[in-house]
Amino acid sequence: MQIDVLAIHDVKLFTPRIFSDERGYFFEAWSEAAFTRSGISDHFVQDNQVFSRKPGTVRGLHFQNPPHAQGKLVRTLRGSILDVAVDIRRGSATYGRYVSAILSANNKKQIWVPTGFAHGYVTLEPDTEVAYKVTHGYAPAAEGGILWNDPALAIDWQLEGLTPVLSGKDLILRPLAETHYGF
Repeated sequence: MQIDVLAIHDVKLFTPRIFSDERGYFFEAWSEAAFTRSGISDHFVQDNQVFSRKPGTVRGLHFQNPPHAQGKLVRTLRGSILDVAVDIRRGSATYGRYVSAILSANNKKQIWVPTGFAHGYVTLEPDTEVAYKVTHGYAPAAEGGILWNDPALAIDWQLEGLTPVLSGKDLILRPLAETHYGF
């Protein structure tokens, strides 16, 4: 497994070694030993799967406050997404900055988004399916979010030619400077 450290070093991009033959392919999507060697020893408690019909579907930017904060290991099963992680750890040298990566069914890459980051993605193709492991279960009282298009974050969502599709809940989120959170 190849591990790439992104511009914010706590967020990591994993590219699996793929074994292909005439039948198809095989790869390890999760290996506790490999991830521990990369510095990730978090315990996963739940797997989630999301389906989005339309390209341009934006989900995020979401987080859960401590003590229910979630680390996420994200991959795409069908289609492709631009995945985004925003550092919301107060006092961090990279506070308010983001990193992004394209995850697709074809490239099979996965991104590790540790606690202390807001997470979101936009679908780049129709009928996209995303799966992710989390380190803490959903806790409604701890959930939070940041406005996806906060001008201060200046996230390039790569929406050229796409109309953003958002949930009502995501449309009313506030910019980072107006968001209350516990990191």
